[in-house]
Amino acid sequence: MSRVTSALFAASILAAAIPTAASAACYSCYAPPQPCGTCYQQEVVAPQYRTVEETVMVAPRRIIAHRTPAQYRTVMVPQTVMVAPEGVEYEQLPAQYATQQHVEMISPGYSYYVPVQPRCFSCGY
Repeated sequence: MSRVTSALFAASILAAAIPTAASAACYSCYAPPQPCGTCYQQEVVAPQYRTVEETVMVAPRRIIAHRTPAQYRTVMVPQTVMVAPEGVEYEQLPAQYATQQHVEMISPGYSYYVPVQPRCFSCGY
């Protein structure tokens, strides 16, 4: 009788150790303890970015001074007279602008858990 008991005991241990076809696909998600029958799966949301264009000043407004020399003419043979005195002319250059692009983050990435329908009908998960 002890041989039959030990054979039954060995067979029960062997049957518990070998996974069945029904439970083979039930390890892909977190299964909460009973009585809750839902399965949860982690969902990941990637960070959101956008490209922003902005106008920036490349060079400020400038004023450049140019010196003009005095002008002379000979009026009569022995006499030279100044027609226009020495002066300064100003050249105004407007500011120069350019458009630059840069990427900024709108929303950082995050993850959350969502309930999933059971996929394994024999064990419930």
